[in-house]
Amino acid sequence: MLKVRVIPTLLWKQFGLVKGVGFDSWRRVGPVLPAIKVYNQREVDELVLVDIVAHLGDDDPDFESIDEFGQDCFVPLTVGGGITRMEQVQRLLRAGADKVSLNTVTYSHPELVSEIAKRHGVQCVVASIDVRAQIGGGWTCFSHAGQQATRREVAAWARELEDRGAGEILITSIERDGTMQGYDLALIETVVRAVNIPVIASGGAGAYQHLVEAVTKAGASAVAAASMFHFTEQTPAGAKAALAAAGIPMRDSFRESAST
Repeated sequence: MLKVRVIPTLLWKQFGLVKGVGFDSWRRVGPVLPAIKVYNQREVDELVLVDIVAHLGDDDPDFESIDEFGQDCFVPLTVGGGITRMEQVQRLLRAGADKVSLNTVTYSHPELVSEIAKRHGVQCVVASIDVRAQIGGGWTCFSHAGQQATRREVAAWARELEDRGAGEILITSIERDGTMQGYDLALIETVVRAVNIPVIASGGAGAYQHLVEAVTKAGASAVAAASMFHFTEQTPAGAKAALAAAGIPMRDSFRESAST
């Protein structure tokens, strides 16, 4: 079994971080850089930073800000939002990103996944899939920050993204997002069974037990959370301790691993 990662998610909107419920009702929670500095000290394995409004326009990602964040981020950083071209990916990597997360662009230009994987390796590509549950069962994939239905079925789409070169899948339940009521375990398990690459569970974590269940019951290789770490006393270090206590193999903190 792969060692499990704990990954805080930072939702970036214009000038700061926000917290939403169901990809809506965004509430400002503070600036980006102080959050990154705090997480550097909290034994996180990685960070995911997503610009949630970048898909609304044709502007490039904010490379200047990413460069600033990257200088103060001492754990692997995945950056997503508004990525549509290979040149943008290369600039983000130069600015300090270690991986890129692709969502909306994969539906219109799925070949970009293959291009990035070929040039920079599959470990560089995180395929992000946002879904809503269907009446009667199953899930439909949505693009544009959960606003546009794509008619893609989640398991088939995850397999296609893997075939195209994605190194891991970040699967998010839109309905569970921000609720802190727990992950959609059936969704995570469906994706885990569909692919042979790591799956990151996202959307709904609110307690350490939710993280444990995502791994032990649904097979996730990593657990992502936002509200749980921003709005409760629970910490990434506590999450790792709870996972380890459940018999789940955990990575050493990135800072410790980098120093050995």
